Amino acid sequence: MSDDTPAWRHLPAGARVVVRRRLSPDEAREARDAGRGAVWTDVIGVVLETDDAGLRLRTDAASSGRSDEVRVPGPAIEAVKRIPPRPPRRAPRHP
Repeated sequence: MSDDTPAWRHLPAGARVVVRRRLSPDEAREARDAGRGAVWTDVIGVVLETDDAGLRLRTDAASSGRSDEVRVPGPAIEAVKRIPPRPPRRAPRHP
């Protein structure tokens, strides 16, 4: 491995991460039209695989419980940070 290897290439499978990625031109246009930021978006998930092309992640389940597999192309990755495991859900409070 050379010193210029991107940090995300060293992430092990199973690591929970937040990835900041650049929006594609179509995504950026859609974001501007919707009044949202138009350059970056963040993806939180667990690393499934890294290769020369980028990262494959399983996203954190949203409140709906839905979790998707996403591919983030290497050239679109601006920053990656390891984050701790998701905290366990708290039991519902009963009055």
